Amino acid sequence: MRGARWLIDSLRDKLPFDKSLGQHFLVNDELISRAVELGEVSKEDHVLEIGPGPGVLTEALLATGCQVTAIEIDPIAVIHLNEAFGPEQEAGQFTVLEGDALKLAWPDSLTKVVANIPYQISSPLVDELTRYLRNPRTDELQKVVLLVQEEFAERLVMEYESDVGSLGMTVGLDWDSEIEEKIPPHNFSPMPKVNSCYISMEPHGEEWPCDVRLVRQMIHLAFDQRRKKLRSTLKNVPRRLSRVKGWHAGRWKQVFAAHIEDKRMDLRPDELELDDWIELCCSFSEFVSES
Repeated sequence: MRGARWLIDSLRDKLPFDKSLGQHFLVNDELISRAVELGEVSKEDHVLEIGPGPGVLTEALLATGCQVTAIEIDPIAVIHLNEAFGPEQEAGQFTVLEGDALKLAWPDSLTKVVANIPYQISSPLVDELTRYLRNPRTDELQKVVLLVQEEFAERLVMEYESDVGSLGMTVGLDWDSEIEEKIPPHNFSPMPKVNSCYISMEPHGEEWPCDVRLVRQMIHLAFDQRRKKLRSTLKNVPRRLSRVKGWHAGRWKQVFAAHIEDKRMDLRPDELELDDWIELCCSFSEFVSES
């Protein structure tokens, strides 16, 4: 293996550092291998890598014998990856797609996602992962390992009481998430101003007794004004309510009015556990108008 330094220097010969792309490259080979270890990657896997840049993680993934599909938005980095991993491409083990990972279609046969992602796409990427997981046409993802900003990781797993929010609550509908390892800035080139973390996400396969799309909308609506009680926030109609089958503004207003004396309406959103949100959503869904 050529190692992180060689691959990064090779890319920089072609491409100057672009801060807007979040290009802080992990240079510690041991920590790069750690991502592969956390993902439990084997030769049977089809792994998606997002934002490979110089290919430091790509090289470690390919060494396992797995199939790798990488999505890279920078055209110069794509040229570099084509040159660095030409033999693997010819053998059909490696494919690089040029474009935005939030817009391109992902292969249907993925089993793992392992990536050192640009931190600015962390939240929308988690949404894309959830959509992929729920898509009946795709294989079920077994595991996701991402390198993210520490603050994002803490909100994802709701490590502290102050981290409880819509991100962790909605992700918990589909995934079990953990912070695996914290990584200080000196392991990157150039050094970022924040600490980073490896996180893992595994689908738990829980079947909820209500429409999770409605739960998500309720959670987002409440946490948009997290200091207010639910009676103040849930009186508003979720912006995308019509996307949930059987729901419209009139029904929402009627159901909310029927729950106005419910003791849960005196709570703030961070006082509810995920099971509480499920129960509230079921209560909303089961209400039948007497008219």
